[in-house]
Amino acid sequence: MTYKLLHKVDFAVRLLQSIPQDGDIEVSYSSGKDSEVILELAKMSGIPYRAIYKNTSIDPPGTIAHCKSKGVEVLAPTINFFDLVKQAGLPTRFRRICCSYLKEYKVCDRAVQGIRRSESVKRANRYHEPEVCRTYPKGQKARIYLPILEWTDDDVAEFIAERGIKCHPLYYDEKGNFHVERRLGCIGCPLRSDNGKSDFVKYPKFLKRLIASTQIFIDTHPAAKTAEDYSNAYNRVFRALFCDSTEQYKSLVSGGMFPETAIDAKAFMEDYFKIDLTL
Repeated sequence: MTYKLLHKVDFAVRLLQSIPQDGDIEVSYSSGKDSEVILELAKMSGIPYRAIYKNTSIDPPGTIAHCKSKGVEVLAPTINFFDLVKQAGLPTRFRRICCSYLKEYKVCDRAVQGIRRSESVKRANRYHEPEVCRTYPKGQKARIYLPILEWTDDDVAEFIAERGIKCHPLYYDEKGNFHVERRLGCIGCPLRSDNGKSDFVKYPKFLKRLIASTQIFIDTHPAAKTAEDYSNAYNRVFRALFCDSTEQYKSLVSGGMFPETAIDAKAFMEDYFKIDLTL
């Protein structure tokens, strides 16, 4: 292990050991590479902890089995993702209703999370200290500790190799090589750079369930803006996956000045994802 990484590991361990131990300490485990690192650091520090995975019901196949192989406590969601869509509509990058119900809720007064500033500009701007106070819905608060806040991908890869950590199967290629640049997350997450399209290429049946759930929302919430703006779930999901703006969506489905070029959202997505989307 390089001196630079040894220094970061030492800091992380000392940070964890500084956490008051008068209550449960949650290690927020997602099955991603960063959560593997904080779980290992928690073991190295000797602190009492609860490694907790919050099941979102739309995580990649093999995730639950991987969590159990690590001895991680799996918490069931209060509502299935698709039932949430039926009740509240389609989540978007600007309307992340799924996160608060399925991932971002408080369990313990103190939690260790694998957030790193190098992951994105947004995180670099938001997080500056390895200890923060977070407010959850209903005014609940928790103290959050970020032991790998300043770690890079190279640090993560070196630590995983040095400690012999077995990560989620999706981090490995067909030859068994580890790829630190890969990221896990909810299938079809709208925060992905491609709005989740690549996930639905791999798991098209999830897309069909998403469309079916969105249609139920439209049918049962006729006064909602979604029902007003979109005639059916195919159009709504097409807008979310393939259009950068409402104006672009309207132009594509109407054909604009050339109606004969109008896109049929259902047919377009069936061709793109190679699946029959008939409900």
